[in-house]
Amino acid sequence: MIVLSNHIEVKILTMCMIEKDGKVLLINRPDRLGFPGYLAPGGKVDFPESIVSGAIREVKEETGLLVTDIVYKGLDEFCELEKGSRYMVFNYLVRDFEGELLENPPEGDLLWIEKEKAFDLPMQDWFKRRFPYFFQSGTFEMSFIWSQSKNKVIYQTIKHYDESAVKVTEVV
Repeated sequence: MIVLSNHIEVKILTMCMIEKDGKVLLINRPDRLGFPGYLAPGGKVDFPESIVSGAIREVKEETGLLVTDIVYKGLDEFCELEKGSRYMVFNYLVRDFEGELLENPPEGDLLWIEKEKAFDLPMQDWFKRRFPYFFQSGTFEMSFIWSQSKNKVIYQTIKHYDESAVKVTEVV
């Protein structure tokens, strides 16, 4: 039996895929930091900063690079049913930046690698699934509901919205 409370914990996170000259910048996160393997820079959004400001700050803290242009690519959310927690990851693509890479990055070693070779690196399944969507036109939306008691995803939605299908309505 699953018991849900009225209290839901929401964590807002970001991830920024940085691309230049056919290569992407990935971080090799050590086991001690959780989510070991290669992934793109990102992390939690501090209250009350905006989500995009949090993304830009995380890139600076983790890589030393200053983002000069950023494109929203999509949302990936993960709900833990029994815990009543929701993790919302806002994903961005960065192709314009300034600065030099940190010599001793806090989250793990940095690696520029060709996009096509990135899948040869050890990485989390969730990051591998998300990876191609950064480079497609339009945006994506992924949602996964996890049941700890069943030890599996019990519901998932993965959608890609092509630019031609996106309609914006301004609400005043």
